[in-house]
Amino acid sequence: MSYLGIDLGTSEVKAVLTDDESHVLASAGVALRVDNPHPHWSEQSPQDWWLATLDAIGAIRNAQPRVFAGLRGIGLSGQMHGATLLDRGGNVLRPAILWNDTRAYAECVELEALVPESRAITGNLAMPGFTAPKLLWLSKYEPAVFGSVQKVLLPKDYIAWRLTGEFVSDMSDASGTLWLDVGKRDWSDRMLEATGLSRENMPRLVEGSEAAAELRDELRREWGIDGRVVVCGGAGDNAASAVGIGVAKTGDAFLSLGTSGVLFAATARYAPNQAQAVHAFCHCVPEQWHQMSVILSAAASLQWLSRVLKVGVAELVEMAPGGESATAPVFLPYLNGERTPHNDAEAKGVFYGMSASHGAAEFAYSVMEGVAFAMADGYAALRGAGTVLEAASFIGGGSRSAFWGRLCATALGFPLNLHEGSDVGAALGAGRLARLARTGEALDAVCVAPPVVRRYEPSTATGAVLQERLARYRRLYRALRDEFRA
Repeated sequence: MSYLGIDLGTSEVKAVLTDDESHVLASAGVALRVDNPHPHWSEQSPQDWWLATLDAIGAIRNAQPRVFAGLRGIGLSGQMHGATLLDRGGNVLRPAILWNDTRAYAECVELEALVPESRAITGNLAMPGFTAPKLLWLSKYEPAVFGSVQKVLLPKDYIAWRLTGEFVSDMSDASGTLWLDVGKRDWSDRMLEATGLSRENMPRLVEGSEAAAELRDELRREWGIDGRVVVCGGAGDNAASAVGIGVAKTGDAFLSLGTSGVLFAATARYAPNQAQAVHAFCHCVPEQWHQMSVILSAAASLQWLSRVLKVGVAELVEMAPGGESATAPVFLPYLNGERTPHNDAEAKGVFYGMSASHGAAEFAYSVMEGVAFAMADGYAALRGAGTVLEAASFIGGGSRSAFWGRLCATALGFPLNLHEGSDVGAALGAGRLARLARTGEALDAVCVAPPVVRRYEPSTATGAVLQERLARYRRLYRALRDEFRA
């Protein structure tokens, strides 16, 4: 038997084919484009997602045709919060509004006024990246579209519908909508009503490791698969990455430097900290939850600098250790606003302390340091929710940089472990969820951590300097907060 894990990210669709022990046999990735038609807007075409998914599956089939024919389960993970809107005929009404779209910041205030108990219900502050405020915005500014909405799907759930014909979502991804009662693991009628919607407009809910539907017969035949294929509930990208890296029980954690930055800690109970913009979500496995601090521009900050300087990202990463850590500018990585701990859609990116002596190496260092500081702010928010970590796994594109790993470990104050195969974490996690749904195996037998290939310890040599600069970084945000709104 084989299993397919598909991760619908912001920048690409990644797919992996695994055997019945979750060893990766083939992988493929297809790039995606993000459209920014106006300031604060971030959109993608759901049809582009589907075509990229088909291309990635096609590449997997070509690489392993015999193994693919024995496919028995598919798992999906995906970028969270995106509003994918369908009419009664299943037609996409407009481009999907993505997680890093901040147009609905005013609607967050409105939603919390409409439902004063919203934070208690959802476990989270209303943030413009979440799905519910997007629908309030839509009702005001695109009322014809809003009036035609029959189903609101998260990105991965749109792909699941194309694969199966079923409208279904999982608890972890649904937690990021502001329509879920996270403690009860069910849709909140109160939150839906506040945005002019009902359960009829939502997909059916299942656990991520639960069988949700089956692959359409026409696709199964077209792909030459010789038996029924279960499609599981799947997971939001971070919960899937957790399963892929073995983070499923209290004390387990990972730090991810992708387009966004995430510090994810598994918990055995529902433990919100809304005051510091900590996300308290359901995990994608039964009776488990997790806390998450999120920054909006992690590797995206380095990609931005690459575009500005016209220097490749890889070259910037190599330059960064040459930047003088004591005198380089301090960088606030709020290029798209910020979530944890500020929940500030108006926050801006800042270089502070530039001089004529600074060049590309210093700017590269500053950007990587600023991201590390933002993650340290996130950890402080998790500690405010009672979570203390001894170590964390290190994943995402940024984990390819040993320098960034040491920088983050020093800023946060605990070691980071780089695992074998960490670059396919979310897709691998989705494949593991499919395996759980098909076989009914115990979670501990499937959700295991891959071998550690490198460990980044906090640096005693640079720790004192870094802590001084972290304190300045925090003072800068406080000093500039009102200016961001001017």
